[in-house]
Amino acid sequence: NPHLEKMKEDILYHFALGTGTHDFPAMFGDVKFVCVGGSASRMKAFIAYIAEELGLASPGCDYPNICAGTDRYAMYKVGPVLSVSHGMGIPSISIMLHELIKLLYHAKCSNITIIRIGTSGGIGLEPGSVVVTAQAVDATFKPQFEQVVLGKTVIRSTNLDEQLAKELMQCGKEIDQFNTVIGNTMCTLDFYEGQGRLDGAICLYNEEEKMRYLKDAYDSGVRNIEMESSVFAAMCNLSGIKGK
Repeated sequence: NPHLEKMKEDILYHFALGTGTHDFPAMFGDVKFVCVGGSASRMKAFIAYIAEELGLASPGCDYPNICAGTDRYAMYKVGPVLSVSHGMGIPSISIMLHELIKLLYHAKCSNITIIRIGTSGGIGLEPGSVVVTAQAVDATFKPQFEQVVLGKTVIRSTNLDEQLAKELMQCGKEIDQFNTVIGNTMCTLDFYEGQGRLDGAICLYNEEEKMRYLKDAYDSGVRNIEMESSVFAAMCNLSGIKGK
């Protein structure tokens, strides 16, 4: 964004951080990996797990929420890893990603990998399987993210880094604790009708129609359903960040 250079101060409002009040390079300059997920508590548990795995944990160590000045998102850091919550749905993760990408820019980070982790609904897979996303697709199975900007519809690509997918698949094989597959992830605009559920407040289709739709999704390569992947992929692509 060329407008950022003209700003005297950039306030990351939803993180309660700003370039005029915080030293971004000192705080985040060593970050190489960012993991994002919906729940604040899960992202705190994740950073504690990563600290153990990297040998950076200490007895009784707590991990403070860097964004404690707001209740919108939570952020934790250990070594080169940043763990950030994004809430639920495209609007929530979109706001978080705008500010996260600016944070990494102001911190002068390079060679960043961002990975979204979280639960999803599987299609044709055993419960507990892990899906490494090849493409994020919309509810019509197209690999695109559609957004209205200044009253005009903009279509953005949702392809993700192929090499990173291969590396994550290899990690899954080496760990060998759960079924790991590569597939397309369908991103929907809501949890109920958008995902073909029968238990929402409104449902104007029957179970046969639902199962036909899910079969069509499976036949198109979709292996799981969630509500954030399309804008995540689109924003990583536009920012030149390796994401999965």
